[in-house]
Amino acid sequence: MEATNGSLETNMQAVEREMKTGDDGKETTEEKNTMKIWIAVDESDGSFYALQWALEHLFMQHDATTEEKEQPFSVTVVHVQPPFKPNYTALPVGPVLFTSSGMRESLQKAEEESAAKILARAQELCDEHKIKAEYLVLKGNPKEILVEAVEQMDVELLVVGSRGLGQIKRAVLGSISDYCAHHAKCPVLIVRPPKGSQD
Repeated sequence: MEATNGSLETNMQAVEREMKTGDDGKETTEEKNTMKIWIAVDESDGSFYALQWALEHLFMQHDATTEEKEQPFSVTVVHVQPPFKPNYTALPVGPVLFTSSGMRESLQKAEEESAAKILARAQELCDEHKIKAEYLVLKGNPKEILVEAVEQMDVELLVVGSRGLGQIKRAVLGSISDYCAHHAKCPVLIVRPPKGSQD
């Protein structure tokens, strides 16, 4: 599922409709005893460490041998693509960079390929642990989109990785995990990388 830069509400309604529709196209009702868990991933090793950790620790008692049984949880691996912001170079005579439609299309294709690679890597991890998951790509500012999406989709737990930024870098660059922890309406599990590892 890919959302566009349009209204987040419209994107979330499409996601919700897709998640509530079964393989046969008929409406399904998710039982209340199913916990909705979202795990955010990006290209960083920290996010994949968080996914690995969540699969190994949150779902330890999941009986992967009986496929007929429903999972007591619903896992969605979500990747948020930041909006493309071209860098314009200004000279005394004005802007130099002009983007053609071909250039925009190639950039969009590169973004889609990058998202596909990230989600393919996440799917491999989920398959290794025999966890059924859904995969979702959203576009926008990752901090804001994650917070708004988990609220609109009634997510019960958001798992995010931490890049292990120092205080100065975190203050300058901002931290997605810190933002989510302070603004999300659901519990947020921040998985820190092991000591000594760097992104």
